[in-house]
Amino acid sequence: GPIQEMAKEETELGADYLDLNIGPAKKDGPDLAAWIVKVVEEVVDTPISLDTTNPEAMIAGIKASKNPSGVLMNSISAQPERMEKLIPFAAEVGCDVVALLWGPEGMPRDANERAAMAVDLIMALNEAGIPNEKIWVDPIGTPITLGADQILEGLNFLAMLPDIAPGCKSTIGLSNVSNGVPHHLRCYLDRVYLMMLMKYNLYSAILNVYDKELVEIAKGKHPEWVKLVHDMMDGDEPDPSKLSPKELEIYKTARVLLGKTIFSESWLEL
Repeated sequence: GPIQEMAKEETELGADYLDLNIGPAKKDGPDLAAWIVKVVEEVVDTPISLDTTNPEAMIAGIKASKNPSGVLMNSISAQPERMEKLIPFAAEVGCDVVALLWGPEGMPRDANERAAMAVDLIMALNEAGIPNEKIWVDPIGTPITLGADQILEGLNFLAMLPDIAPGCKSTIGLSNVSNGVPHHLRCYLDRVYLMMLMKYNLYSAILNVYDKELVEIAKGKHPEWVKLVHDMMDGDEPDPSKLSPKELEIYKTARVLLGKTIFSESWLEL
């Protein structure tokens, strides 16, 4: 019941996909994945993005869908065991795939390592018959609590993606950036991070659809806020004394995410 209510609420709030994340689901994973897909599809027609690190559960969940080719597989990482199990299945059912840039040694260290991993993973998908247009590349967002370096490397990679893999889409777990930050502050980071990603034509993001302002930004509203952030990314710093309270909130948050201000939980007050 609660899952179905949430699925209906999120659809009404404007979700284009519903990301169903059952985690590792080591116990009864296939049964759980199949169950949750059926439960959600009983009440909404919104496409599903199935998210699990259990390959058997992934396969069972997609098979259980009314429309397996319409499910987004989230995800295939650049780990041989996942590639071997999931790429042939994705090619067989014809579903779209999130190509997660996480390899045998974990997360790439910079944009160039992301690019090398993306090329290898996309090539393997292409060889199985999955075209670039069905591949959504996830460079992995990291928490600001770990510093801004990896956030910037992810942005640098997205700038390279159209040249590396023409036709590929992009996606990201947006709220990763605010993971570990007090709940009442997370929305500010998520919103400005999305604006930053939009500079590189981010195709999609897994985000909190209950944050009305965040959804408005994702749907193309508030272009003046987006322009402020993009100008800052291009080195055009505004005069803080001339900004409205809302613009000042965005300005301060952008400086943190760009690594120009050291993150602290009082960044909006400084």
